[in-house]
Amino acid sequence: MRLPHDAALVIIDMQQAIDDPKWGPRNNPGAERAIAALLAAWRAEGLPIIHIRHDSVAPDSPYRPERPGHAFKAEARPLDGETVIGKSAHSAFVGTRLEKALDALGATTLVLCGVLTHNSLEASARHAADLGYRVFVVADACWAVDVTDLNGRLWPAEDVHALSLACLNGEYAEIVNCATALAAARLATARQQAKPTTSG
Repeated sequence: MRLPHDAALVIIDMQQAIDDPKWGPRNNPGAERAIAALLAAWRAEGLPIIHIRHDSVAPDSPYRPERPGHAFKAEARPLDGETVIGKSAHSAFVGTRLEKALDALGATTLVLCGVLTHNSLEASARHAADLGYRVFVVADACWAVDVTDLNGRLWPAEDVHALSLACLNGEYAEIVNCATALAAARLATARQQAKPTTSG
């Protein structure tokens, strides 16, 4: 995994609403810890960070702005000055200023994490790839929940997560783990600092 110095960490929908029991059983219990590690690394290396916040318009959603679940989870709380972009669709690009924000950064590479693997994260990854971005998805920094199919079969969260990542891999994104992403972030800064400077 090789990252340019403008590689943006995009953290999707990491709000308290995702802990609501309505979502059902999940996988990747260590995902919040992995996301916190990615966030700390991007901050330490001075790499761009974008927080995607879901501002739901669905009447019964815990993600509605007036509900307690709208607040960010402690592990992914933005710092002053970090970019926060609200969305109301699944893809972080639909009806938002995300593409303009990335253009302003000069970002061509995105590292995605957050929730849910098979929902907003997958939708955003597909959309990003179709817009021409190079996309990495950090597999252990996102999670899925159980899904019942149209035949009534219950698919465990781990299977849903694995299939979603498999559908993305190669076609829309490169799937990596947190350790690889952390190492790549450090190397991106080191390469930038090592570039020779030119004088007039």
